[in-house]
Amino acid sequence: MTRLDADEAVTTAVGQAQEPASGGDGPRALLLEAREVPLGGVRAMSVRRALPQRDLPLVGAWCFLDRFGPQVTRMRVEPHPHIGLQTVTWPFQGDVRHRDSIGSDVMVRRGALNLMTSGAGISHSEYSKGEDAAPLDALQLWVALPESRRHGAPAFEQHSVLPEVVLAAESGADGAAAVVLGEFAGVASPATTYTPIVGAEVRVPPGSRLRLPLRPDWEHALVGVEGDLAVHTETEGDVGLDDAHLLYLGLRRDHVDVSSAGGATLFLLGGEPFEDDIVMWWNFVGRTHEEIVEAREAWEAGGERFGHVVDHGDERIPAPPLPAVRLTRRRRRV
Repeated sequence: MTRLDADEAVTTAVGQAQEPASGGDGPRALLLEAREVPLGGVRAMSVRRALPQRDLPLVGAWCFLDRFGPQVTRMRVEPHPHIGLQTVTWPFQGDVRHRDSIGSDVMVRRGALNLMTSGAGISHSEYSKGEDAAPLDALQLWVALPESRRHGAPAFEQHSVLPEVVLAAESGADGAAAVVLGEFAGVASPATTYTPIVGAEVRVPPGSRLRLPLRPDWEHALVGVEGDLAVHTETEGDVGLDDAHLLYLGLRRDHVDVSSAGGATLFLLGGEPFEDDIVMWWNFVGRTHEEIVEAREAWEAGGERFGHVVDHGDERIPAPPLPAVRLTRRRRRV
């Protein structure tokens, strides 16, 4: 999905030093609110954005998390570009047609992972099925690509069958998790990854308490999807989590317990702390201001770098204007 807003650019005046990161390396229980972002344009949609946060730009390699829905809308996202990232689309409701510049033309449906790797450049579009407004709900996440892959060729893959993990209950009925990306509880998703990472949908039955195994050398966060949810930590106590918040858990945890009175769904994301700070503006993830400028100019010029989305004409989303100051790397401050 494209970002029609550009409010998250981190900028400094030329020559101004950026504030250093002050984060620690231990466990946290930091509850962060997802903000409402009106996207406007032809969609007239709004999303709740949980990442990036000003003080927390990444969780592992995860650098972006939007929830679009639940809402009734007609999605028409015209061709737009990406660099330096993977888009992860995890639907809850509704069908969306994905088309891209390497010839992919697929329907995005509940239970299937849609993973697009931009490499040095790709463009794509997203249309909801039919001409009328329809129920839509999904998570859209971005994974920052490491130096070893971000300049490579674009790719797309869809996985309609993903492995499931049974989560033995501390009390109540057992739960389950779909391993969407990376590795969780010793089970690996078939999707292609380039950094040590986890993305998993966890389902908690009514009246159950489950233990989620975590890797202590990775950082993790939980996002509420639906239902009442309590997160139980050994040192920070109990934290309630709903669908409007992200709970950052930090490093050095080998597990966390979750429970629900009425049943709940959550999304677990995490991974090895990313290798570098990133510059993120519009739909681009890079390392320098100059890379972003170059990508924007290439998109506006309509050259070969981003290709042409299958079955589209000249319609496209233009890049917003760059800020009048220099884009700088996002630094962690928690």
